[in-house]
This record gives sequence, C-alpha cells and structure tokens, in this order.
Amino acid sequence: MIETRPQKTHERAILIGLEHGGVSKWDLRDSMEELAELAHSAGAEVVDTVTQKLQKPTAPYYIGKGKAESIKDSIQDRQVTSVIFDDELSPAQGRNLETLLARKVLDRTQLILDIFAQRARSREGRLQIELAQLQYLLPRLTRMWHHLSRQTGGIGTRGPGETQLEVDRRRVQERIARLERELESVRRTRAVQRQGRKRHQWPVAAVVGYTNAGKSTLLNLLTGADVVAADKLFATLDPTTRSFTLPNKQRVLLTDTVGFLRKLPHTLIESFKATLEEVSEADLLIHVVDLSHPRVDEQMEAVDKVIKELDAFGKQTLIVFNKIDNLANRELAEAYVSRFHNSVAISARTGEGVSKLVSALQEALSSWRLRLQFRLPAKESALMAEIHRVGHVLELRYEDENALIVAHVPPHLEAKLAPFSEP
Repeated sequence: MIETRPQKTHERAILIGLEHGGVSKWDLRDSMEELAELAHSAGAEVVDTVTQKLQKPTAPYYIGKGKAESIKDSIQDRQVTSVIFDDELSPAQGRNLETLLARKVLDRTQLILDIFAQRARSREGRLQIELAQLQYLLPRLTRMWHHLSRQTGGIGTRGPGETQLEVDRRRVQERIARLERELESVRRTRAVQRQGRKRHQWPVAAVVGYTNAGKSTLLNLLTGADVVAADKLFATLDPTTRSFTLPNKQRVLLTDTVGFLRKLPHTLIESFKATLEEVSEADLLIHVVDLSHPRVDEQMEAVDKVIKELDAFGKQTLIVFNKIDNLANRELAEAYVSRFHNSVAISARTGEGVSKLVSALQEALSSWRLRLQFRLPAKESALMAEIHRVGHVLELRYEDENALIVAHVPPHLEAKLAPFSEP
C-alpha cells in the first residue's frame, strides 16, 4: 500500500488598497507593489490585487460594503486563505471584515510584525517583536474573543466570555510591562557598551537605509562579518557591530541596523528603540540606497522620516548609492552623486567603487584625527599609553628624558597635549 502524504499548504492572499485623501493612484500603486513584496517575504502567494477609490475609508469595512461583498464572492473559488489590507485597520473594521469574508484578515502592520517574528534570532530581537505584537493585539482582544458569541448565542456565553476577555487583557498588560522592563535593561546594557566605546574614542558609524538596500552585504564586504544578506525585505533584524580599520590606521565601528520602510508601524519603532538608539548615538550615518530601485527617491525620503523620528536628523551623513551593477545606464549614478553632497556610488556585491567609499569615510572622519607634534616627559607614562591606545603614532624618538612624538590623535586629547606642544 502506497502511503499518501498530505500536500503542503501555503498562504494564498488577496491584497486590498484604497486611494483616498492625499493618496494618489501612483502612490497607491507603489505601496501595493511593496505590499506584494512584503506578502512574498512572509511566505504568501499573491492571488490578486484589488483597489478602490473613496473620499475616505469607511468606518465598518475600510472599503465600501459593495466592494467587500464582491471580494467575498471572488475569494470563494480561488482558495484564498488571507485578505491583506495596505493600511492599518481599526479593531472594528478587522472584526467586521473577518465576519463578512470568513477568511483571515490582516493589515500591513500585522504583516510586517509577522515577518519580523520570522526573522528575529537574538533574544533582544524576539523581546522587541513580542512587545510590538502585544501592543498591537491589546486593543483588538475583543475581536479575538468574538467567536464566543457565534457559537451558541448570547445566553450562557456572555458572562464567561467577558470574564475571560478581562483576564486575557490583564495578562497581556502584565506581559507588556515585563517586556518593557527587560528591554529597559537592554537599553542600559547598550548604554554601558557605548560608554566603553567612547572611552576608546572610536567613532561609530551607523549603517542605515531602506530594507533590502544592501546594508548587510556592505558590512560583510568591509569587515568580513557573517551577517545574513538575502534579496528580500528584512533579511536580518538583529544589529551587528564590527570594527573596521581605515587606511590611515583609524579604527571605526560600523553598526548595521534594521531596515526602514514606508508606513513603518509606530509600535515597531517604539519597540525597537533599544536597537535604533544606535542611530541617534552614532557619530556618522552611512545611508545605503538601492539606486537600481524604481522608487529610489521615495525610499530615501522614508528613511529620512524615520531618522527624524529617532531625533537623529541633521547628523553628518555619507550617502552610499548601492547596486550600480544593476543599472542599465551608469549615467544615473553620476547624476545622483552630483546631486547629493557627500555621496559615492558602489556595488557592495561586486566591490566596484568600494575604494572610493573607504576614502570618503576616511575624509568624513578626518575631524577625529588631529596631526600634532609634542614633547612628552617620561613621567607622563599614562598619557603616552593613551596616545598609543586611541591615536596613531607617526614618529617617535627619545631625547634625554623626553619623547618627541608626531601622531594623529582624537580631538579630546588636544587639550591634554597642549602644554607639551612643539612648533
């Protein structure tokens, strides 16, 4: 007898978008294309995309009731398992849609949270995504318990259902409080680590950019880090910090950060504050841009918006236009480099242009190195040790009880060395 194995099931999704208010059809088209990428990253097959134009979302269904009814009819014979909306739904809208469509209803926020849950590997990452999920879930618990009223009617189920709902709400609130305490501990640990780096006076460059722009690939290329790099959205979530030594022997710490996105859920930004603080605390931002993407300008604006939310806007920034190997016309790279100050064009995959990036990074951090000449008495052994630890000695010779030194040093040492300066 031949054993028959059940076929592997997978998600079949239909995507729903709404053109309303200040959202043009071009904005909606771009957003729906990105939603399809997100659905694919989450493991879903996109069966169809449906859009509607309204003055504003409707309170009961987000879309019009007639459109919702037509979607209900169309999904019956197409084995659709999920209906995904491009904007965040209210608890009432989600509840009404699930009742009408008899299918799993998700919005963009849930989809992004699901992808993050799949990709988080570290304990910190899992804590952050669980917190974001619970914060999203809390106002929607009524929707989760709505099935009780459909089982046997209201008599005999209302009291226990309401009691259990309150129990669940309290448990979720307690878990949120516990996660926030644990993440506060993570923040304190990161603050201690940053203080340690400051003691060494190593500049920190945070690598930021739209998701799938090539940040991890660049970090791997420069530092030999083994960070997951794949051609999909949010391939890696856990931050990685690696040391990189510039040609002038200056050491810089490069920190890879989670990719940004248009309509990035606010709960996600709040939950990932412990990680994203690396951006606000960095000395330099390296903004990696996928120049081959058709919506490159919109993606740059989305990254700038998140950076503003993190109070990091205005920091010294080096723009890295990546993936020039995918361009049909290389003149586009020249045009963008001319248009944006402090920018270079590279391919992190092939290594093309990376030498220019390294030179630009060294130039951007040049203020961290002052070339000083001084005569240091032998009794200043602690200061001598600090120079060797955080600076780069170019010349050293001894005369009597003094050391004649020419060195590149960080700015904080200038005042200490002023009494020993040589013309």
